[in-house]
Amino acid sequence: MALALVIRTFIVAPFKIPSGSMRTTLMEGDRILVNKFIYRFHPPQRGDIIVFRYPEDPKRSFIKRLAAVGGETVELRQGKIVVNGQPVDGDGVLPHTHYSNQGQYGQEGQAIHVPDGSLYVLGDNPASSHDSRFWGFVPKRLVIGRAMCIFWPITRWRALR
Repeated sequence: MALALVIRTFIVAPFKIPSGSMRTTLMEGDRILVNKFIYRFHPPQRGDIIVFRYPEDPKRSFIKRLAAVGGETVELRQGKIVVNGQPVDGDGVLPHTHYSNQGQYGQEGQAIHVPDGSLYVLGDNPASSHDSRFWGFVPKRLVIGRAMCIFWPITRWRALR
């Protein structure tokens, strides 16, 4: 029992997908495993699917894809993600998705500097995702871990990237 508690607290934990913000990568009701120790060895990288405590209500957990890290500049230009002046969506790291320009942190032509120690995250289903475009940045200290795989339902079992 103690070993299971240690594993779940510090190493890997299950997480249930609550909404359609990450469709079609993750569907409502999918159950995933979250690697809670990986970021002790290297920093989060663009394209990682991360689970974090929601900055506006840390009791809630969110899951999104990392688009930019502290020190980078991110812009949504004609529906494309542009980081440090280079388009990155559809590059094999981020999915090819059209991001509508919405929210205080996602207006057309608005280059946003991500503060050091923070992350800019987006849902894979931008039409149904409440993400950094609306509420800004995720402090790194709120990151729980990186999504590793879908383990339930069995028909959707696969590793995530």
